[in-house]
Amino acid sequence: MGTQISPVMAQWLDTAPQWILDLPKGLSDFCYKIFKCFIFDDRYMMFVKGLGNTLILTFFALLIGIALGVIVSLVRVTWDKNGLEMKSGPRKFFLGLANLVCRIYLTVIRGTPVVVQILIYYFVIMTSSDKITTGIVAFGINSGAYVAEIMRSGIMSIDGGQNEAGRSLGFGYVSTMRYIILPQAFKNVLPALANEFIVLLKETAVAGYIGLPDLAYAGSIIGGNTYEYLIPLVFGVALVYLILVMFFTWLVGRLERRMRANER
Repeated sequence: MGTQISPVMAQWLDTAPQWILDLPKGLSDFCYKIFKCFIFDDRYMMFVKGLGNTLILTFFALLIGIALGVIVSLVRVTWDKNGLEMKSGPRKFFLGLANLVCRIYLTVIRGTPVVVQILIYYFVIMTSSDKITTGIVAFGINSGAYVAEIMRSGIMSIDGGQNEAGRSLGFGYVSTMRYIILPQAFKNVLPALANEFIVLLKETAVAGYIGLPDLAYAGSIIGGNTYEYLIPLVFGVALVYLILVMFFTWLVGRLERRMRANER
């Protein structure tokens, strides 16, 4: 009785060019593993869909993080600058309470692993939501804590005379922050925010813990199906992340150079 050939090997022998089959055994085997992990049964589509989910997750989580970070940083800066000088009353009470909530939020989020946070959201808080929504919310709230500190440092770096200039023009505290302080702060911290995007992109690789089919999850599933973990994890996951990080790092570098050129 002849040896039974697997469907993967049968399709490989039928479709592979003869010159690849004639390569030395090591190279031929490597090409077969590439075929098995990426081409057979259109397995490369898992990586394409995983990459799409990774980028969607990162983009919307960063939007939530920026919005949340700006709010938290404004509360913290307002309390640090005006809290002690405010007269006792409802405004001081609510600002102090908001500042306390923000401090607890920053401590808890920055002091616990993001993988634990996303598991809590998925299994406890957002049990009825789909995985991509849960991931966006979890990573967005996590990113917001780091964006808040980035924005706070940017706001605090603005010279105090800018506040006085705004007041002299008839602006109130809110208007001064909106039209004078925040635009300058954003410009100062833009490279740091871009780097936060890169960090967030890599952090989303733990989304597979809740079964979200992102890029890293696709590599793990393909590895389990083919018993070949090196090929999908290195060429399907690590290399793609490396290319993305290098691309966004290049963009950040161009942004920083353009900003320095505009300051001259």
